[in-house]
Amino acid sequence: MRDSIIMTKYQGFGNDYLVLDANKNQLQLQGKKIALLCQRGFGLGADGVLYGPVEINGKMGMRIFNSDGSEAAISGNGVCIFAKYLMDNEYVKEKKFAIETLSGTIEVECLNARATEFRVNMGKASFLSKEIPVTGEIREVIDEPFTFKGKEYKATCLTVGNPHCILFMDQVTPEKVKELGPYVENAEEFPEKVNLQICRQIDKGNLDIEIWERGSGYTKASGTGSCAAAIAAYKKGLMENRINVNQPGGMIQIDIKDDGTIFMTGTVGYIADVSVAESFFS
Repeated sequence: MRDSIIMTKYQGFGNDYLVLDANKNQLQLQGKKIALLCQRGFGLGADGVLYGPVEINGKMGMRIFNSDGSEAAISGNGVCIFAKYLMDNEYVKEKKFAIETLSGTIEVECLNARATEFRVNMGKASFLSKEIPVTGEIREVIDEPFTFKGKEYKATCLTVGNPHCILFMDQVTPEKVKELGPYVENAEEFPEKVNLQICRQIDKGNLDIEIWERGSGYTKASGTGSCAAAIAAYKKGLMENRINVNQPGGMIQIDIKDDGTIFMTGTVGYIADVSVAESFFS
């Protein structure tokens, strides 16, 4: 094995990931090392690590790790970033292809020649408590009262391959989501923890959100978070079927089909190839 591990860094709306190519590096991934690698100041700094291409169910896929070292089933921006990596490194030559994740097959379409814009079929959301999961009797969790930090909020909860709690507010600020996020993520109602989005409706086609991501904390952008916020607003009758989700890192466009299928359009930027000392992982 060589003396260094080669990783590639990309970002989607300020949501940054390191790609660790399974074919170019022989490395046993450990949660503690991933967490250290993602920690700004001690490692390279990132919101997570994408490991692949690896075989999942006999097809080309990736594994997704949060910045705390835990594994995630799906990441919208992560899918776009990995799709760009696959095109940049000629693993795929077509404009349309599929990536396997722990949450299933994700269909991707590249929209431009530079491979910086992607449209992703994120599937359908479920608001059913047992599928999210949320404790209590089986029901759709829509505008349901929850008490967080001693105050009551009306929450809509759902899964788009990972769990989300959506709170609509008159004002959304980084301070508010950072205050509520750690509490909501670990609240007893969510046995597998949860992502939090606080949202403000601007009009029928625009939504402002701030994000606290399960396993990563405060993030500038989230693909699944944007999908979750958009479909929650649509389900509540606040939105039309094309929604611009504005977040600190930029705007993600969400399209919702009549059958409930969610399409996300996002952009990706290449940052750098990074050589990491092999001793870092030992």
